[in-house]
Amino acid sequence: MSRKQLDLFGGESEPDIAEDDWTPPVTRADPERVRAQLLVILAEARAAASLPWDRRTASYYRTVFPQMANWLPEQEAAQLCFEFEAEMERLKAA
Repeated sequence: MSRKQLDLFGGESEPDIAEDDWTPPVTRADPERVRAQLLVILAEARAAASLPWDRRTASYYRTVFPQMANWLPEQEAAQLCFEFEAEMERLKAA
């Protein structure tokens, strides 16, 4: 599909832009918000005697937690991921 649209009112048309020239906007997460979300998930896991989520949600958190942690400084991310996995193993054994 071409990015060029026809002008229905007869004005100047936009220049033709090749698909390869388009770059998506850069997205940056707010580390403070990411940290807060990760700490909420970790606290929920720590407070539970057994897995507090259904299988789907637990699988989602196992996938997303490390990805979200990538927005934090490397050492902090590694520590949070380690703690989260330790909690997941504890809950799995319960």
